[in-house]
Amino acid sequence: MFHRPRLIPCLLLSEGNLVKTVKFKDPTYLGDPINAVKIFSEKCVDELCIQDIEASKNGRGPDFDLLKDMAEEAFMPLSYGGGVTTLEQAAKLFHIGFEKVVLNTALTAQPELISQIADRFGVQSIVASIDAKQDLFKRYHCAVKDGTEQTSISPVALAKRAQQLGAGEVLLNSVDRDGVMQGYDLKLIQAVAKELTIPLIACGGAKDASDMKQALQSGGAHAAAAGSMFVYWGPLKAVLINAPSEDELYRLGIYQREA
Repeated sequence: MFHRPRLIPCLLLSEGNLVKTVKFKDPTYLGDPINAVKIFSEKCVDELCIQDIEASKNGRGPDFDLLKDMAEEAFMPLSYGGGVTTLEQAAKLFHIGFEKVVLNTALTAQPELISQIADRFGVQSIVASIDAKQDLFKRYHCAVKDGTEQTSISPVALAKRAQQLGAGEVLLNSVDRDGVMQGYDLKLIQAVAKELTIPLIACGGAKDASDMKQALQSGGAHAAAAGSMFVYWGPLKAVLINAPSEDELYRLGIYQREA
């Protein structure tokens, strides 16, 4: 038997382009997202999470034409978040080839949507995305609309609410760690993971696979997601779509052979 936690590249879209942010700001152009999906398919990554960072804050829905083209190149499970506000939009995403819909702003603006999608398509189809940010007093709060609006609710409280509403898993992202490649916020991950019975995906801050190991084994996450480490290479951050090899993941103990 083998133990293989999911390692998930997160691709950010802005105006149809592949970009990467730092602390949810200053998106850097990286190239064609369809080509990135092709490469990740060739590298056989476990799953791919695609998020449109402009959709919700600009009040528009998903770019279905682009997403359909991306799905046609994917040979791994896909999830999508950004501007999903209706059951019909979720249904269309599933129809064009996405397995999961990622809801962030809707968690606070339209909580009933989580339950509606879960009831219609099953809890496995819903990922609750929580963007956590610390204030001046080091207290965690949730942000929505791509981090541009802060709420008063804590990540722990929102994660528990999402679980009650019917989400199948939680994607927990640290705004403060986004793009800095200095490791995950293990304190945040631990606080949320211990309150959930559904899987937790940790995101924000990974520089390499060893950081993912910490999130999984010390933080208590069920899966590890990242952006920068999958699209940059080396200390100068050259743009290169890449992924850890299986040999490296076994050597680090992220993948384990079980008796």
